Amino acid sequence: MSMWTAFVLIALIAAISGAWENRRRRSKEIERKAEELPSKREKQLEGEVTDLRERIQVLERIATDANSSEAVEAKRIAAEIENLREAEK
Repeated sequence: MSMWTAFVLIALIAAISGAWENRRRRSKEIERKAEELPSKREKQLEGEVTDLRERIQVLERIATDANSSEAVEAKRIAAEIENLREAEK
């Protein structure tokens, strides 16, 4: 093998390894960017979760307000008023 053949082989190996390293680096960069940016589906699901949490809070408030002592007292008074209205008739 001549000296020029060795130079060509060394240059070829260096070029191939450089291209390989560049490709690997770009692949990692693309993966990193994909992990950082939320997808449209993730944003949609986050919005749905937020909406559902708000609905649950409303339902919890309705459930607890209906059973509070103030609500029971208000129902009792309303029933008493209705009984008095019926008694007047």
